[in-house]
Amino acid sequence: MDSEDIYENAGRRDIKNTTGAQTQSHGRDEAKDLKHRGSRCLVLISVGLGLICVLLLVFIILLNITITAERDMIKSYKNTVEEFNQTINSLQHNHTDLTQKNLELETKVKDLTAEKNQLQRDFDSLNKKNLVLETRVNDLTAEKSQLQRDFDSLNQKGPVCFFMSTELKSWSDSRQYCRDRGADLVIINTEEKQKFISSLVSEKVWIGLSDRETEGVMKWVDNSTLKQGFWLKGEPNNANNEDCIEMNFNRGKPGWSPLNSWNDLPCSEKKKGICEK
Repeated sequence: MDSEDIYENAGRRDIKNTTGAQTQSHGRDEAKDLKHRGSRCLVLISVGLGLICVLLLVFIILLNITITAERDMIKSYKNTVEEFNQTINSLQHNHTDLTQKNLELETKVKDLTAEKNQLQRDFDSLNKKNLVLETRVNDLTAEKSQLQRDFDSLNQKGPVCFFMSTELKSWSDSRQYCRDRGADLVIINTEEKQKFISSLVSEKVWIGLSDRETEGVMKWVDNSTLKQGFWLKGEPNNANNEDCIEMNFNRGKPGWSPLNSWNDLPCSEKKKGICEK
């Protein structure tokens, strides 16, 4: 073997040795690299699992918070609904009370309206009565003035005295009562005197007129014949042998007035008499 072959073989062995060494080194590096990559995968997996756990924990916490909030909200809704129901019941109760009070007020208004209408009618009636009374007062005032004038006129003709008997007597006894005192039963021959005498009496009294001598022929106690009479409606009627005349004082009797107050009666009736002196 020549030297070139030796060198060539030696070179081949060196190359072979070098290649083997490099191969071994490269294997070790790959193993390390694989181990390194495995560790990194484990770390990443662990981190991922940890993040998943954290996320799950956060999700559970949030879910719990949400459930609690929803539970509180539902409870709040229930309370609100109950309050609304109570409010509605209270409003319905108040509405019922108000409706009842409204009906009572309407009834009271109707009663007050009816009472007001009745009062108005009473007021109108009182006004009418007041007008009637005012008219009556005016009439009485005028009558009083006329009587005063009549009285003054009678006084001008001479002093006249009128007085009433104090006892109830027949017509004849009443006339005698007057004559015992220098007078006689009154003679009434004018409207003025009739009104005046009517104003003096407040009861039924005998006057000096009768038809005892001749039925239907009325004469005064001085034997003068009646010229003007002041009879009640339907009188004289001689219903029961009525020959003597009274002045009837009855302001409430239909048809009565100071100029319509005479009535014929039996002469035996007991009455007071009005005397003229």
